[in-house]
Amino acid sequence: QVQVVESGGGLVQSGGSLRLSCAASGVIFSIWSTGWYRQAPGKQRELVATLTRTGNTNYADFVKGRFTISRDNAKNTVYLQMNSLQPEDTAVYYCKILRAMTMEAYWGQGTQVTVSS
Repeated sequence: QVQVVESGGGLVQSGGSLRLSCAASGVIFSIWSTGWYRQAPGKQRELVATLTRTGNTNYADFVKGRFTISRDNAKNTVYLQMNSLQPEDTAVYYCKILRAMTMEAYWGQGTQVTVSS
């Protein structure tokens, strides 16, 4: 059974930092690509950052230079380091793992990030 579990969300003041973690189980994590997405109230879910199994990264323009995605295959975990947080970063952040060869994908339940001004 595949499980994807995010953690690390919370309330932070504008300009602050948070690190999100996403732990996957039930898969050979090293062969899966990973990504972080977010959904603010009343808005569609949007891509934040992706990190492929080969180490390629992609960031949304609105987080470039502020957020960093990384992974530790030994811990089956992908991280999102978020710096210089702004109120517009407030959203539920979701982790997704994807196996490109088969297009299998699994989502976590999300973790709330709230940035106060």
